[in-house]
Amino acid sequence: MASRTSNFCIDAADPWAQVHWWAQVLDDFVLDESEMGPDDEECWLSGPDGLELIFLRVPEPKTIKNRMHVCVRPTDRSREEEVDRLLALGATMFDDRRTAPDRGWAVLADPEGNEFCVLTPARKDG
Repeated sequence: MASRTSNFCIDAADPWAQVHWWAQVLDDFVLDESEMGPDDEECWLSGPDGLELIFLRVPEPKTIKNRMHVCVRPTDRSREEEVDRLLALGATMFDDRRTAPDRGWAVLADPEGNEFCVLTPARKDG
């Protein structure tokens, strides 16, 4: 037997705000506001195959680079268009590692400073 991923947890000063922001980023995760509220200690998005992205309230601010992070891949636009969309939503550029239209990635930070990468769209075979 092996294990399966159940969820990913991210520390947050404001889980409610974070879950709303990430709901705008990820189209394969769903926010059910009837199950949580602004004062809850944890808020989450439900994803494919029962996977959850959970934001846990912590008292301390983020101070160092994440040891693990989320990578997102645009499904209906270019990497550059997705980076522009996320910056308009409130992300910030952390490290631009784009080397060509189909190479590299952009490292952004969410509104609480958690780094995540924007990759190029999946290649279409055939």
